[in-house]
Amino acid sequence: MKLQFLGATREVTGSKHLITTKSGLKILLDCGMYQGKGLETDAMNRDLGFTPSEIDYLILSHAHIDHSGLIPYIYKNGFRGTVLCTPATRDLCAIMLADAGRIQEQDTQTFNKKRKAQGLDPVEPIYDEQDAQACMGCFISVPYHKKFNIEGEVTVEFFDAGHILGSALVYLEIKDGRRKLRLGFTGDIGRYGKQILKDPEPFPQVDYLIMESTYGDRLHESLQNAEQELLMAVLDTCTKKKGKLIIPSFAIGRAQEIIYALDRLEHAKLLPDIDVFVDSPLSVSATNIMRLHSESFNDDIAEYCKTDPDPFGFDRLHYIQSVMESKQLNVRHKPCVIIAASGMMEAGRVKHHLANHIENPATTILCVGYCEPSTLGAKIMRGDEEVSIFGQRHKVRAELRRIDSFSGHGDYKEMMRYIGCLDKKKVKGLFIVHGEEETQRHFADTLAADGWKHITIPAFRDEVEL
Repeated sequence: MKLQFLGATREVTGSKHLITTKSGLKILLDCGMYQGKGLETDAMNRDLGFTPSEIDYLILSHAHIDHSGLIPYIYKNGFRGTVLCTPATRDLCAIMLADAGRIQEQDTQTFNKKRKAQGLDPVEPIYDEQDAQACMGCFISVPYHKKFNIEGEVTVEFFDAGHILGSALVYLEIKDGRRKLRLGFTGDIGRYGKQILKDPEPFPQVDYLIMESTYGDRLHESLQNAEQELLMAVLDTCTKKKGKLIIPSFAIGRAQEIIYALDRLEHAKLLPDIDVFVDSPLSVSATNIMRLHSESFNDDIAEYCKTDPDPFGFDRLHYIQSVMESKQLNVRHKPCVIIAASGMMEAGRVKHHLANHIENPATTILCVGYCEPSTLGAKIMRGDEEVSIFGQRHKVRAELRRIDSFSGHGDYKEMMRYIGCLDKKKVKGLFIVHGEEETQRHFADTLAADGWKHITIPAFRDEVEL
């Protein structure tokens, strides 16, 4: 059996790993879009490393775009296989991929205006909203712990990874001639003791493991301090400075955690008398989907819902849909909190809010998650004095804050705890993906010091025989 690494190799985006069995069955693990790579992004996304029509099954770990975002593209180019994922992941992909298609169309229109002015031919979007809607016909939902048989050769089972709603570790049992091979793919590993979702759950023994490493060189702050830090950011910005607190956030997972934390603060009568705006249509839809999947909630939020039936809503919380309402926030003079996508500040409505407020010292930009090093978010948060937004240079005069404990990715201790359910002596190969190279090397050293062997950090397009 052959395993090929076609994305998220020595970087934190574009997850794609291809399995080819002895019989020629082709199974793709994730089909993620590259994000935040500047001018290289489009070319990298079009260079798949495989022929879409030859893929028989695509097994999707979760709905984040860096894991799912190229499914419409391969559909557009001939993929007609089956996409297997959890029910919540399918529900989220239905809104996220359509949103990504709209963004591709809008970005291409803007780009083509510039090309026309330069006398250049227009370019086509990598895919559009129609492609995104059409590819959903390939999806089949498989609940956690329900085994799905692929052509009598492979058995698929999902285990809750605790990263976002519907996220899963993919466990495969593969008949390889006379032997049975057990392969695990972590997708993204969540945290323990989170506010909303259940903890990552143990999974069966594997022979080979493909493992993410996003935070393989650092530790998060305690989740218990996150609400207090958020409250202090609100009080310092909105009460003391009379400014706006802008929270760039991923629409799926992170936005709901922030909303729930603010709801708890409001419920406890600790939140000041200010308005909170969720300025992301995708976040609005995702929050509604989360309400439908309460089976993924942990015991704490289930208990909280006994006294507050809607943990994602309170009187001064406003969900913004229209562009006009979004624009009005930028001319609003009252202190407020604005939660807007995207988390890495590369796209979406948050860029407009940053362009309008980043030069105002009364503004606070609160980063609550990982920013890939080349993104606008990383440039702002590392302290660049000036950044470019929509082609205009802006001085960074806003106050910068960070709360790492809201991260959806486990730190290196949490990741090691996650794989602690395995007998390390029986693992024949551990492949580290989805992390910056320096971070991966640190994590590999940490694993080796803990007794793990056969550790590999694959490069792009590396192939291994298992």
